[in-house]
Amino acid sequence: QVHLDASGGGLVQAGGSLTLSCTTSGRTIDIYTVAWFRQAPGKERDFVAGISWSGDSTRYVDSVKGRVTISRDNAKNTVYLQMNKLKPEDTAVYYCAAQPRLPVSTLLPNYDYWGQGTQVTVSS
Repeated sequence: QVHLDASGGGLVQAGGSLTLSCTTSGRTIDIYTVAWFRQAPGKERDFVAGISWSGDSTRYVDSVKGRVTISRDNAKNTVYLQMNKLKPEDTAVYYCAAQPRLPVSTLLPNYDYWGQGTQVTVSS
């Protein structure tokens, strides 16, 4: 079994920055891809960014390109989501997820393991 622990959310003003962390434990050998999804109130959970465990493949949703960077530290079994120039529309609960396969998928059903969410609120 794989366990994911998401943290780092908070309240920030528009234009500010936050870094989310997703720490993995358990059968991490089963993890090939880690991704971040987000869910705003009343909306579906959508893909934000994903990274292969080797780090050589990343994907981003168009709305965050240039503002968000996903990275990983294998020694710490942690994936980070650095978010800059935050906008009120980035407000959501952010979830990290892992899948035991490649390539990096943007599709929610492809992810077998999920962490608890962390709230990001961007004030205008």
